[in-house]
Amino acid sequence: MCIRPDFLRPLVLSGPSGVGKSTLLKRLFADFPDKFGFSVSHTTRAPRPGEEDGTHYHFVAQDHFRKLLDEKAFIEHAEFSSNFYGTSFEAVRRVQQQGRRCILDIEAQGVRQIKNTDLNPVYLFISPPSLATLRARLRGRGTETEASVEKRLNMALKEVDYAKQPGVHDIVIVNDDLDRAYELFKQVALGERIPGDPLPPLDD
Repeated sequence: MCIRPDFLRPLVLSGPSGVGKSTLLKRLFADFPDKFGFSVSHTTRAPRPGEEDGTHYHFVAQDHFRKLLDEKAFIEHAEFSSNFYGTSFEAVRRVQQQGRRCILDIEAQGVRQIKNTDLNPVYLFISPPSLATLRARLRGRGTETEASVEKRLNMALKEVDYAKQPGVHDIVIVNDDLDRAYELFKQVALGERIPGDPLPPLDD
């Protein structure tokens, strides 16, 4: 395969919880095990059973995380449930040094932060076809309470509102059919520029 120019740039993937990003990523990594890599994020939370330091996360103390913040080592960072999470420039470089394209699965807050760096990634947004579809997917997980579903839907609306701003994302893919969405996602991941989809209104 000839290396397309965009393949050398990191790919920032974002979209609401439940939209199918993990499914698309698993399929991509299974089809191309040697072409892509995730940056390993830093976190101050404790490892969960089975998680390995340096593989799933870089587990660090809060003082160390704050030191890295002061050194501007992070491309983006956030706080969830009293724990800090961050993606470092070094983590992205390590993936690139292996000859792989670095994919960053980032929330809207992180996308805003990356916009203020010189990372120069390609921004890809995965959208549900409708709010009703997203609600059904979240409920179908069987792991969400009704309150949690509504909270995630509210967050989804905010992410879509941000995505509608001109120039925020380079490409939008609506996951209305998994096979179709994956074919488009694969093209983007391999460095192709595609027209993308228009964002659905998501006001139902």
